[in-house]
Amino acid sequence: MNTIMLAGDMAKAGGAIGAGVAALGAGVGIGQIGKGAVESIARQPEAAGDIRANMILTAAFVEGVALFAVIAGILAIFV
Repeated sequence: MNTIMLAGDMAKAGGAIGAGVAALGAGVGIGQIGKGAVESIARQPEAAGDIRANMILTAAFVEGVALFAVIAGILAIFV
């Protein structure tokens, strides 16, 4: 009985760690996207509109995947 309770607590800790890692990964990824966009605009200012649009779209995709990962981690904690 005690082993089952310990396994449940480990799963909750794993879910919490997973949610945190997903949030950190998304932050780093969006930072890299922004860095690349700024460097690209500095090299080719006339393409700033296209670069900005692609940057926002890519950041939205990264944020969407991170949201799913955080939700999965939170579900692992509470379920």
